[in-house]
Amino acid sequence: MNTYSTNTVSGARTGVRTTNRVVRNTYALLSLTLLFSALTAGVSMALGLPHPGILLTLAGYFGLLFATAKFRNSGLGLVFVFALTGFMGYTLGPILNSYLSLANGSQIVMTAMAGTGAIFLGLSGYALVSRRDFSFMGGFLMAGILTAFIAGLGAIFFEIPALSLAVSAMFVLLMGGLILYETSNIIHGGETNYIMATVTLYVSIFNLFTSLLHLLGFMSSQE
Repeated sequence: MNTYSTNTVSGARTGVRTTNRVVRNTYALLSLTLLFSALTAGVSMALGLPHPGILLTLAGYFGLLFATAKFRNSGLGLVFVFALTGFMGYTLGPILNSYLSLANGSQIVMTAMAGTGAIFLGLSGYALVSRRDFSFMGGFLMAGILTAFIAGLGAIFFEIPALSLAVSAMFVLLMGGLILYETSNIIHGGETNYIMATVTLYVSIFNLFTSLLHLLGFMSSQE
């Protein structure tokens, strides 16, 4: 009985140490990738680089995402994480330039940035402190993101502004849910690879920011 209890306690402590290490590594890598993405976005803006277009963006995103997942347990995984986030930063540069060209563009961008930071810190902080298990949201989030993604493509190719706005609103809610889900997944041992955890949180932040930009830009144009 004593041996069993000792092994149980030892196993629990090992699990806690592993979880804490994943949390630390995830947020450290997330901070670095956000900074790198901001740097590439700034370079893209300064050089006035054109947006690569929806098809090249999707090919680059999914290609680098696949490579990251394939090499997630090796050093190459880190290389592909920075390649992915750097590429997404580059695609963000032309988008930011288009908003900054508006009369109140700086205010829109700063408000979207502040809103993204507040939502991410609030939701991830809540998940970390409360330690609630949000794994039940997995199926709903997967279905919702797939639906919103297909609807977003339809809005782009068929040029339906109302649908595009609806998709942005959906993504704000879905990305908030994904932040809760992935943070919960990390602290409860469902995600033990900090590279993939970083990618999920980065994508959540990126989509949340661009969706808020779109919504705020539309509301500003209606004033």
